[in-house]
Amino acid sequence: MSDNRSPPAGKPMPRSPRAALEPERVPLPSRHSRRVRHPIIVVGNAIFTVLVVVSIAVGAGLFLGKQRFEAPGPLPEDKVVNIPRGLGIRDIADLLQREGVVDQPYIFMGGVIVLKARGELKYGEYQFTKGSSVADVVDTIVEGRVVQHAFTVPEGLTSEQIVARLLETDVLTGQIKEIPREGTLLPETYKFTRGMTREQIIQRMQQAHRRVLQEVWEHRMQDLPVKTPEQLVTLASIVEKETGRPDERTRVAAVFVNRLKSRMRLQSDPTIIYGLTGGKGSLGRPILKSEIEQPTPYNTYVVDGLPPGPIANPGRASLEAAANPARTKELYFVADGAGGHVFSDNYAEHQKNVTRLRGKEHNGTSSVSPPASTPGSPSGTKP
Repeated sequence: MSDNRSPPAGKPMPRSPRAALEPERVPLPSRHSRRVRHPIIVVGNAIFTVLVVVSIAVGAGLFLGKQRFEAPGPLPEDKVVNIPRGLGIRDIADLLQREGVVDQPYIFMGGVIVLKARGELKYGEYQFTKGSSVADVVDTIVEGRVVQHAFTVPEGLTSEQIVARLLETDVLTGQIKEIPREGTLLPETYKFTRGMTREQIIQRMQQAHRRVLQEVWEHRMQDLPVKTPEQLVTLASIVEKETGRPDERTRVAAVFVNRLKSRMRLQSDPTIIYGLTGGKGSLGRPILKSEIEQPTPYNTYVVDGLPPGPIANPGRASLEAAANPARTKELYFVADGAGGHVFSDNYAEHQKNVTRLRGKEHNGTSSVSPPASTPGSPSGTKP
């Protein structure tokens, strides 16, 4: 007889043995929220993914670009390149590629843009060293480290000779309006960049001369027989032309200062030459006896005291020697044939020195004959 009784409330129905062996049915998970499948969310996820991928790509590109930016460049040796005014970043990159300074112009352009240096590229003449990286090249141009040229003015050149040298220097530009007044240019080495004008160099030489002259004049010997800075320059120019030996400058200056104090004529051969050539240079031959007596405003064998102006552009050393000559009583000197001079206090001693030195010349013991730059007369006759 079957049992039709129901199980107590709250208890599951008893399962048959076969049903007990079957796995229980697990309820399916509930569906995702409709918000998750919203198009905006889908698009946002896609954009985020793209941004991540792009960021990775950009980072990798920057890393590789930085490596190439700092890697050694293709230059096999140092090279000078002139970047003209007005070129843009692309033009400069192309120029550097043509000159072999860089082999990847877009790396140069990219580096300039990343460094925000596009407006800082400077025109000029640059020297790039062997194997310069693009980073080195950009740094050089941004810093404006242009090539520095040098113009050296030797002591004792006339203004006309200096102008001639300036005109021969093709790195400079422009013409020279007029030859500067004699003795207003300071002999020195001047640095400049390609394209600077010749007038600018002259202005720098004049400024340097004024500065040095003022300094020397303020520290001059107080009993000098010169009254103005201009007269000091004239005296220094004669000293400059008479000797090139540093150890003799103050003694040569002393001879001329002693002569001025004694009211003796200076009788300096370079003043004869300047009066004959007008500052164009040397005669290219010995002074003739007739030229010694030929009157010119500069011939100190004829005129008393200092000539009317300098006969060259003296350097600082000669200016200082003229401002502070040696304390001697010497009135004469004669070239010794070896680049120096023999000094004497009086004419008799001077004549002995002249005779002795000319005797050496005649005997073949002197390879260079004593020139006629002798205060006193060249022939040894009494002044």
